[in-house]
Amino acid sequence: MRGASAEAAATDYGAKTGRIWILPVRRHHALLVAWTVLWFLIVEPSGGFSWHYLRQGEQLLFSGGTGGGLSLYAHHPELQIGPVSLAAARLFAPFPERTGQLLAEGTMSALGLVMLVLVGRTAAWYYRGTGTNHRRLQQRILVAGLAFIPMWVEVSVRFAHLDDVLALFFTMLAINALVRGKAAATGIFLALAVDSKPWAISFVALVLALPRKDWKRALIWFAALVAVVWLPFYLGNLGSLQAAKFTIPNQPASSLRWLGVSDPSTPWWDRPAQFAIGMGLGALAVRRGRWPAVVLVGANARILLDPSVYTYYTASILLGTLLWDAVGQKRLVPWWSWIALASLYGGTLLIPSDAAKGMIRLAFVVVSTAYVLLWPTKQPRSRNRKRRGRGGGAVPERAAATRERPTLELTPVALPAPASPGSGRRARGRAPVSTRR
Repeated sequence: MRGASAEAAATDYGAKTGRIWILPVRRHHALLVAWTVLWFLIVEPSGGFSWHYLRQGEQLLFSGGTGGGLSLYAHHPELQIGPVSLAAARLFAPFPERTGQLLAEGTMSALGLVMLVLVGRTAAWYYRGTGTNHRRLQQRILVAGLAFIPMWVEVSVRFAHLDDVLALFFTMLAINALVRGKAAATGIFLALAVDSKPWAISFVALVLALPRKDWKRALIWFAALVAVVWLPFYLGNLGSLQAAKFTIPNQPASSLRWLGVSDPSTPWWDRPAQFAIGMGLGALAVRRGRWPAVVLVGANARILLDPSVYTYYTASILLGTLLWDAVGQKRLVPWWSWIALASLYGGTLLIPSDAAKGMIRLAFVVVSTAYVLLWPTKQPRSRNRKRRGRGGGAVPERAAATRERPTLELTPVALPAPASPGSGRRARGRAPVSTRR
């Protein structure tokens, strides 16, 4: 009987927490691991398309020879890869080339699963105390994760872009630190994202979701760590500034074509405009109390103005929709993750016309940005809504020790004079009557 009771208790515990029996593994995580392995096996035979750039960059950075070291970006502006990513690529250098590539692809794929776990924990922490149904949250993570994984394998395996992988991974770590109120960690992780891939600077608007008193500390950590990593290259060789002017072809399927930009390569204003629009939309999202949309609108700004249309760009969009579907709203079905996958990835594979592809990319950017910024959403009940406009609402200000409650005031009421000697005796022992105001 005791064994049967223990078995029943374990089954009940697993049902409540989503775990497999008493193992420290939840069912939706096991399914996502299997889904990731399946996609890894499908894509890996044709994977590693850009891994040679990482190998070349880390060899030049650590060789110290001509064209390497601190002169790396001056002599090789085509290596648009942050120093942190090159340092991480160095970890796989001791292995044979094929083995190192496989290990790197496997590691990057695993980071995608870690990010899915972080998204779930971030949502659970953010909605704590609001009566959130955690089983429904797990279902949202599962359904959105099924859309996220194919695009994550695209960036981590097919293209093996360690720089984009690390930029998104550190951004997710920053978001998790943000909801826990860790200002310094938020600034540090955002800086590491920029040090991995410069376009991640669009996500710095997340700092504004902290309480205002923490902005300075987070921004100081951010600026200091970015300066420590990048300044040596610019001070060591002023020619490194040319790396910011590196251009790529303006492809026919880009959104730029629909915006009337027919330049054959990247216009001079394009990169600064990407950063400015991304940070501006992110700040607006925080201002409107929709900080979970910062990654999505920042990534939208990237694909809106980028001359290229590589499919791995969509991984940042899918992280943005995943965060919005899991944290930004509480719908059971994560529609935006699947809309993004179908329109940006499915459209690339199924639609032959370059002009039509560009129109779909532009339409997704406009509609999704307008939705997350303007469509009415339900705010968590326990959040302090007075902070809207002073911060993003990710971390509420510390509440006062006592909240405002209706108070009871005792007001003496004059009693009528006793009508008889007996009634006066009863009146002397009567307490004053109170009324609620």
